[in-house]
Amino acid sequence: MRIAFVNWRDPWHPQAGGAETFAWELARRLAAAGHQVSFVTARAPGQRGGEVVEGVRFARMGSTFTVYPLVLAWLLVRRGRFDAVLDCQNGIPFFTPWVLRRRTRVVCVVHHVHDRQFGVHLPGWLAAVGRFLEGPVSRWSYRRHPSVAVSPSTALAMRERLRWTGPIHVIPNGVSVTDPGEVARSPVPRLVCLGRLVAHKRVHLLLDAVAELRERLPDLQVDVIGRGPEEERLRARLPEGVTLHGYLPERDKSRLVARAWLHVSASQGEGWGLSVLEAAALGVPTVAFDVDGLRDAIRPGETGWLLPEDGGGAGDGTGDGAGDGAGSGLAKGLAAALDEVDDTYTVKCREWADRFSWDRSAERLLALLEGRPVEEQW
Repeated sequence: MRIAFVNWRDPWHPQAGGAETFAWELARRLAAAGHQVSFVTARAPGQRGGEVVEGVRFARMGSTFTVYPLVLAWLLVRRGRFDAVLDCQNGIPFFTPWVLRRRTRVVCVVHHVHDRQFGVHLPGWLAAVGRFLEGPVSRWSYRRHPSVAVSPSTALAMRERLRWTGPIHVIPNGVSVTDPGEVARSPVPRLVCLGRLVAHKRVHLLLDAVAELRERLPDLQVDVIGRGPEEERLRARLPEGVTLHGYLPERDKSRLVARAWLHVSASQGEGWGLSVLEAAALGVPTVAFDVDGLRDAIRPGETGWLLPEDGGGAGDGTGDGAGDGAGSGLAKGLAAALDEVDDTYTVKCREWADRFSWDRSAERLLALLEGRPVEEQW
């Protein structure tokens, strides 16, 4: 098949995250299986406009907003070239059905419903435009096309909050981590937070909790791994015991995660929470709020703990991003988890992570593209 993955960024973009990992891991597997795969995306400063990586042909154009019209124009010129297009929605999709032939199979991939998250990152008027595009316009544009959600809670949010009418198939993330070698768990309590440093991840809530935790556990150490627009603001207020590492090579990242007692996510909502599975694969359970995506990635009492949010919008993954109420119980939840964590969690985490495979996810996606029944994981 001739397949195009249309995604906001590629995995080497400075702001790449889980959505880029999902698209890349599936694209390179379909290319390895003999399909002709193109990856159409934005172009960050310093990136080449085109290249071939592991059999996948990259076409890069435009920036944060200009990538959308440029990609549509690129596809319009080549509308007869592709059998299938994976239209990946990062807030809003590319609306590729507008320019493709009706017989081209289009699959919209939704990682999570953004609705109120638009207000965290954009001015009010632009956030309203984003919600309109994500909701009514997307619902109409993809009404005749199958969609992929990466978790059951994303599928539910699409139905309830976007009122999505087309068929939705759940194809989860896989997990792959670099072997850290022989790494012993830290002799002193140690937390790790892994992910992009953006507003809706609410890393500041973890920093707020550290002072209270260190009153009880003065040896507590916290490693924050990742980069993003919030890095400078977070670095300016780092409490004692916290190290902000920025970007790390995969092996170094794995070694730090493997040393931790717990992985922490304070996010207001995820599509899935790829960092949770990466930590689980290394035997480290996660403490997070009971919000979209994370409630699917964590099995409470086995692979981690889900904390109720104290503020408005608790449990629906649509908090307004302020995070003040949501963070009030994080320190207490972490303290309780640190008292409870033992080797049983390590075993259960690894068993849970073993259930997820990029190879199996690629097989499900190919079945969908070929019109065959898709095996559902949940």
